Amino acid sequence: MLDKLSAINDRYKEVEKLISSPDAMNDMKLYVQLSKEYKDLDPIIKAYKEYRDLVGNIAEAKEILSESDDAEMKEMAKMELDENLPRKDEMDEEIKVLLIPKDPADAKNAVMEIRAGAGGDEASIFAGDLYRMYSAYAQTRGWKTELVDV
Repeated sequence: MLDKLSAINDRYKEVEKLISSPDAMNDMKLYVQLSKEYKDLDPIIKAYKEYRDLVGNIAEAKEILSESDDAEMKEMAKMELDENLPRKDEMDEEIKVLLIPKDPADAKNAVMEIRAGAGGDEASIFAGDLYRMYSAYAQTRGWKTELVDV
């Protein structure tokens, strides 16, 4: 996982340089593509840097525990380990989720059809409730909705 994150970090730095290059400034399509890639890589890189710092802190605390003679320093290192080890496990899971490739269809539109079907008035009432529920959900997610036909 760390090798993959390191490769992503290298690509992030490369994209950062390419965005500021004159070629990207002159080619708007390339600039937009690079900006989108940069934006997609940003959360992964932030998590990677936090994870790397966390692993460094854990290694430092373990070193203090094994080499220090001072009881107070050992106690502080143990407290830091107790705090950072669970966070490391959380970060592992977080990074695994971030490394899942994005679906290209995520940024596209969707069409949803809600029909009353068989059931008369009750089915129509239920279809109306479903429409309001999905509309409210879409609104909370910041999605635009449009009623095409009634």
